[in-house]
Amino acid sequence: MSFPVPGAEPADSRATLRIAIMTDETGWHTGRLKKAFRARGAQARCIDLADCRIDTTWEPHGLVLPGFGHTLPDAVFVRGIAGGTFEQVTLRLGILHALRESGVPVYNDARAIERSVDKSMTSFLLHRNGVPTPATWAGESAAFAQRVLMREAAAGRQVVLKPLFGSQGHGLKRLGAGGAHPGALAPLPSLKAYRQVAYLQRYIEGGRPGFDWRVLVIGGRAVAAMRRVGGKGWIHNFAQGAACEAAELDLPLAQTAVRATEALGLDYAGVDLIPDPRDAARPLVLEVNGVAAWRGLQSVTSIDIAAALADDLLLRKLPAQRRALSESAETREAAVVALHGRHG
Repeated sequence: MSFPVPGAEPADSRATLRIAIMTDETGWHTGRLKKAFRARGAQARCIDLADCRIDTTWEPHGLVLPGFGHTLPDAVFVRGIAGGTFEQVTLRLGILHALRESGVPVYNDARAIERSVDKSMTSFLLHRNGVPTPATWAGESAAFAQRVLMREAAAGRQVVLKPLFGSQGHGLKRLGAGGAHPGALAPLPSLKAYRQVAYLQRYIEGGRPGFDWRVLVIGGRAVAAMRRVGGKGWIHNFAQGAACEAAELDLPLAQTAVRATEALGLDYAGVDLIPDPRDAARPLVLEVNGVAAWRGLQSVTSIDIAAALADDLLLRKLPAQRRALSESAETREAAVVALHGRHG
């Protein structure tokens, strides 16, 4: 549901909702979001978290956000967080934590993003909440990881070694049984490239041709789905060349994606799933993306995704402010009608 504001922008700019879009790059996604917020009477500004700072001499909040002076936005939409050193990323997430502590709704907030960025915590929370997901192991011991690999290979299975923090299918390695040299088990690669952490997930064959699903969940509701087919070998990310196809959002797919999003406490998420070869009605969750892109999905759905995101943020996070803004717009429209009637 959309809520366009009739007439011109409010004369009093203080009555306009101000949304900060946190992003390390501007482009297609941020353009769509700004347009969607503008259509709903809200002003959206893009800010890089790297340009924000904590300054306890900066009254009254101790937070400095470019373009907001000594005030804070009405809400924050997190579209992207740039990579960096551990300290840099910690500070950027700290800014989001501080905004929440200052009473600013953050969509998705730092706690939820931390859960989704850390694949090991994602797997733990999915498992703890009974969401179907492949068997997963994570630890710092290369010896333990090698034993897992040997045990899985002996059972005729493969595992996927993934960076703990990573996206778009980069850095994935498939290991175990059925490789290029049957009967010979390749050793676990050096964990140096993985920051000395082994995150292993049991490999699930995606069928022929290979595919997985991406389901977008907004405000506790699955709104659109696609199949990502092909790509770079067995990796089916849009960024790796996979083709996007519209997919039916059936009940098991929708329910599983929503449960995964709820397990991590996310306002919106891109949930990656794959069929369970043992149970066609039980899709398995591979990953949950808390800073999800949707350009590929938008190409195969008629739903205006940016509009749906803007509506959900405004209606759930800022209901009172949104209602006041709508009432103000209706009052202005009535005044214009009355004026025309008097002088018509």
